[in-house]
Amino acid sequence: MSTAAPERAVVVGNGIAGLTAADSLREAGFDGELTVVGDEPHPAYSRPALSKALLLDGGDLSSHELAPAGHGATELLGVRATRLDTDRRLVSLDDGTELPYDRLVLATGSRARRLSGLPDELTLRGLDDALSLRARLAARPSVVVIGGGPLGMEIASGCLASGCRVTLVSQGLPLIAQLGPYLAGVFVKAALDAGLTVVETASGQIEGFPGSARVVLDEGAVLEAEVLVSAVGDVPNTEWLAGSGLVAEGPLPVDSRGLVRPGIAAVGDLAAFPTPFGLRRLPFWSSAIEQAKTAARALVRGEEAPPLAFEPYFWTEQFGLTLKAVGHLPLPGEPEYVDGGPGGGPALLRWSREDGTGVAAALDYRIPIPRLRRLARAAA
Repeated sequence: MSTAAPERAVVVGNGIAGLTAADSLREAGFDGELTVVGDEPHPAYSRPALSKALLLDGGDLSSHELAPAGHGATELLGVRATRLDTDRRLVSLDDGTELPYDRLVLATGSRARRLSGLPDELTLRGLDDALSLRARLAARPSVVVIGGGPLGMEIASGCLASGCRVTLVSQGLPLIAQLGPYLAGVFVKAALDAGLTVVETASGQIEGFPGSARVVLDEGAVLEAEVLVSAVGDVPNTEWLAGSGLVAEGPLPVDSRGLVRPGIAAVGDLAAFPTPFGLRRLPFWSSAIEQAKTAARALVRGEEAPPLAFEPYFWTEQFGLTLKAVGHLPLPGEPEYVDGGPGGGPALLRWSREDGTGVAAALDYRIPIPRLRRLARAAA
């Protein structure tokens, strides 16, 4: 990088992708002026904890906290980026501030997809959402959760553990689209045994009333509850980039080093990067970290920086079960048992896919992640 003038780097987004990018810029040798912009007033925190320990009555209220940032950046929190001018190299904020940059990291993440504009429809995306839902659960209300993916199931699990009566509405068998039939079956059985009511439907409509909400299903059935939470996916936060020439809508496509163009990187939930299955957005915690490390090095070192070599890592805790998986999901067919077996209990599993890749999963099984990665490679 040139030393003729002070270098200025701006990171837009203060989630784990933005935090990691800022740390990695420093580790890669960037010693110029560094600014981090975050639209939440909170320091960076662990988003996966929001639907797990933080929801539980008596749970650890510090489970989401991360160590203080060590990048030494100027942090502008509680402000939102509204415009990017790539010709002038300026990021505009909603408080009127304009930030010039030489290197830019886009890490504005995504927001919860909503099914309605009703205030009775709650979502769980940020820390304030989790704290608000936790407070609501203290009264042990009846709860309807819409969405049978990992987040919806984790929310349902937390609500059940808090003593609520919970119904989960899902398009098809919960988790099957994310995990495949075998693991989905394991988790749904645990959920039913724990007392969750599962309703499979094609779609439904939310209606709100003071103090309650209800879901009218296609079949005509009506589900009523005091609390309604939807968990039906997310939407990349890229609207503020309209007019920048980087993206029209949807996720930002990046190259194998996380760069949108020279000097500009995109990381985390808003980025689609090359995988063996084409450009894909993998909104996982570990994915955001690895993308951010790679992109920050590329911004400092250029083509000398190695491209992203990423093995997806997914984990969930729900209904008394813990799953860790390395490799691309979902998983077809029955697994090979490396340890344990069908019928319950801890198990170490792996799948060999027809495309030549492998996946390894630990179900209630203590194993270091590096060994799980080696098992996935061995299954390939």
